[in-house]
Amino acid sequence: MTLYLGVMSGTSLDGLDIALIEQLDQPRLLATCYLPMPADLRQDLLSLCASGPDEIARAALAENRWAKLAAQGIQQLLKEQDLAPEAIRAIGSHGQTIRHEPTRGFTVQIGNPALLAELTNICVVGDFRRRDVAGGGQGAPLVPAFHEALFGHLGQRLAVLNVGGFSNLSLIAQNTPVRGFDCGPGNVLLDAWIERKRGEVFDADGAWAASGKVQSDLLTALLGDTFFADSGPKSTGREVFNLPWLDGHLARLPHYRDEDVQATLLELTARSIVNALVEAQPRTDALMVCGGGARNGALMQRLTALLNGTTVTSTQAQGIDPDWVEAMAFAWLAHCCLEGIPANRPSVTAARGLRVLGAIYPA
Repeated sequence: MTLYLGVMSGTSLDGLDIALIEQLDQPRLLATCYLPMPADLRQDLLSLCASGPDEIARAALAENRWAKLAAQGIQQLLKEQDLAPEAIRAIGSHGQTIRHEPTRGFTVQIGNPALLAELTNICVVGDFRRRDVAGGGQGAPLVPAFHEALFGHLGQRLAVLNVGGFSNLSLIAQNTPVRGFDCGPGNVLLDAWIERKRGEVFDADGAWAASGKVQSDLLTALLGDTFFADSGPKSTGREVFNLPWLDGHLARLPHYRDEDVQATLLELTARSIVNALVEAQPRTDALMVCGGGARNGALMQRLTALLNGTTVTSTQAQGIDPDWVEAMAFAWLAHCCLEGIPANRPSVTAARGLRVLGAIYPA
């Protein structure tokens, strides 16, 4: 069997992406399904990103709901494609990250893969990150090897940028091991600020940010975080970049209009990406963007302006919808696990060596 499903819900917590791929020489996207994250489940998952009472029980209940939601989407997609569960070799389930602290030796993704296997009657591969962390790595990002599999044949000095809640780069050049790292906040602060100030879950097309003015003193303070000075390998999450982090900076500076803060946060995302790219790979022929950030026109304009001489497009230019690249990646990672193919890259995560990633839950 060559059909796999990938299930991904990222730090933005907007919903579950489910991708059906055919894995031959290269992965090929066949079908997709998106399920919005129920508001109460989203809040429960967000609350688990920080310490609180009764965490073990709350996490167990939340991951059961997550697995049931994923199973619902999988069953819907299979029905639409007239496929039986037996047609799918495996589901690659990323789960939902609630903590990521590799410097302390752990990363936690919940999603109860055993329950997902039970509900779908399909083999599930999950828990991809912990094997890399056990091997001394960051456990993230895991997508550079997949980006190389998709785009390495193009023969250019490429960068593939995923902008979800956080942003990460994959650097692909011929005769060079793929490199990659987290750049910093992607949409996480933009989403949190607009939700606080306007009750909206995201800034559509970056329109609110575009209505404001970048505040240079605030931008300088934000870019002064030690994370940005580290050349990597590195990864990050809500443990570092969150509203209290932003509030701490705002408290030490003059009062700004809400839209100016949003404009500055968008510039933070753009500048942190470009600064990291220019330092790590000064000559880049093309930057291909995927994830929700590829739909943010204001962000894409800033990346284009800041990267003069580099072609900036979404992955759609190569025929791959930017919304589904990460879900495809975890379907591919399931394939690698079942075939015994190492899928981490020490040049990305700083692990002590190549590792086969994932834990298998048979149907």
